[in-house]
Amino acid sequence: MPAVSDPQVSTVHGTVRGRRATVAGRPIAVFKGVPYAAPPQGPHRFRPPRPPERWDGVRDAADFGPTPPKPPYSEPFARILADPALPGDDWLTVNVWTPDPALAARLPVAVWVHGGSLTRGSSALPVYDGRAFARDGVVLVSFNYRLGVEGYGLFPDAPPNAGLRDQLAALEWVRDNIAAFGGDPDRVTVFGESAGAISIGVLLASPRARGLFHRAVLQSGPPQTVERDRARRMVRRMAARMKVPATAEAFARVDPAALLAAQREAGRRSSPLLGGAAFGVVVDGDLVPEDPMTALTRGDGAAGIDLLMGWTAQEHLLWLGPSGLAEQFDRLGPLALAWAKARCRGGPGVVRGYRSLLPGAGAAEVVGQVVTDHLLRRPVHRLAEVRRLAAPGARTHLYEFAWPSGVPGLGACHALELGFVFDTVDVPEAAQLTGAGAPRWLAREMHGAWVRFITHGDPGWPAWDARHPVRRFGPEPGGTVLHGPRDRAFALWEQEPGPGEPALAPTATG
Repeated sequence: MPAVSDPQVSTVHGTVRGRRATVAGRPIAVFKGVPYAAPPQGPHRFRPPRPPERWDGVRDAADFGPTPPKPPYSEPFARILADPALPGDDWLTVNVWTPDPALAARLPVAVWVHGGSLTRGSSALPVYDGRAFARDGVVLVSFNYRLGVEGYGLFPDAPPNAGLRDQLAALEWVRDNIAAFGGDPDRVTVFGESAGAISIGVLLASPRARGLFHRAVLQSGPPQTVERDRARRMVRRMAARMKVPATAEAFARVDPAALLAAQREAGRRSSPLLGGAAFGVVVDGDLVPEDPMTALTRGDGAAGIDLLMGWTAQEHLLWLGPSGLAEQFDRLGPLALAWAKARCRGGPGVVRGYRSLLPGAGAAEVVGQVVTDHLLRRPVHRLAEVRRLAAPGARTHLYEFAWPSGVPGLGACHALELGFVFDTVDVPEAAQLTGAGAPRWLAREMHGAWVRFITHGDPGWPAWDARHPVRRFGPEPGGTVLHGPRDRAFALWEQEPGPGEPALAPTATG
C-alpha cells in the first residue's frame, strides 16, 4: 500500500510515486516501471519509439514494468542465467534508485544497459538492483528495450534498429527528467555488459547520441555491428517457418508466442562464440551511419568521453562449459584448433603461438582464448591504443575479471562479474552463476571502482598509456595492476595476419 510519506516526482509526462527504502542505514528512494516511450503495439510494432501519453494524477511506480517478449533460456543455461518474464505490453519503462529526490543534489548518474544477445534479458533481474549505487551517492537508472526480431529484425518495410532507438529514447528521458530525481544530466555514465556494451559502443559513435552521456563502461562487448545479410537470414528463416512474407507488416500479424517460437528455432544453431545467423545492430545510415569501430578509431564520437573497458579471463566458458562443447573440443584436438584458425581467419602461427603461451591447456581453452581475443579483447585493446595515440585528453582504463566461479566448469566466464559490479552477490540469482560464498571483498573492490569512475572518471588505477596497465580483479584481495598481460598474444595476430582478415569480424555477443 502506498504511504503518505512515499516520495513523489514530477516527470515531463506526469507525476510518479515511488517507495522509500534503507540500505546500510542510509535512506534511498526507488521508482520502477516509469514509461519512457509508448507501448510498441498495433501499427507501432517494428517502428521507432514514440513518447508516452501524459497521465493525470499520480502513477504508482512500485513494481517493474512488463518485460519485452523473449524466449526462455534452454537447458542447461537456464540453471545459471536467471531471466524473469513479467506479463504485459508496456515494455518500454525505466527504473530509478536515488539517494533522495528531494535533495536535488545534482548527483552523478549511471544508466545500465543489460545484455542477453539482444534476444533475452531485462532490467527486472535482481542482480541489477541499484540499491548499492544509491547507497554510495549515485543515481542508478535501468530500462527495458525491444529484443530479438521486435527490436533488431531487418525488414524492407520498417526502419532497422528499433531496440537501439529505444535505448536512445531512454537516454533522452534521462536527460529530460533525471534532475527531478536528484541526478545531474551533465554527469551521466552509461554502462553495460555484453550486448549492452556493444550497444553503448555503437552509441559512442552515433551523432544522435552526442551529449546524452559523458562517460562509458563497456564490459565484455566491443563496438560493432552485424552484416545486414546476416540479420536478414534470421528474418527469412523465421518467415519460412511461419509461412509468411519476410516483412514487418506480415510479422506484426503473427501471434507473439508463435513469433517467439519461430525466432528460437531460427537461432538454435547460432552462438556468440561459434557464429551463425543472429540479430544485431546494423549500419542504417541514420542512427548508425557507419561501422562504429571505423568511426571511433578515426577519432569520431568519443574523443571527450572517459572509457572503462574490460573482459573476463575465460569469457568462452559460459558457452563451452554448460553446453558440453568444451569436452567435445578437447576430444577433437587438432580439428578444433583448425576450426578456430578458420573461424578467426588468423595466420598459421596464431594457434601455434597460443598453444605455446598456454602450456598444458586443452584444445577447448586454446580455442576459447583465440576466438575471444579475436572477437572481443583485440578490438578493445585497439580502441584503447587509438585513443592513447590520437586522443590523449580522453582517459581510458582497462580491467580483467579473473575470479573463478564456484560452479564447476565456468571458471572466470562471461557475465560472472555482474553481481560484483552491482554489489548484489548475495541474491540467489547471482549465486546461480557464482556458486555459493562469492567473496564480499571482491564485490566491495569492483563496485567501489565503478562508483569512483562514475563519480570522478578515475576507477583507482592508472589510465591506459604506453605501459598498457590492466587492473586484474581477483582471486586475491587487493588485486594487481599488470602491464601488457595480453600483449604477447595480440602480437601473434600482427605478425601473421590471415588472408583477407578484416579489421573486426562482426558477431553478436551475449
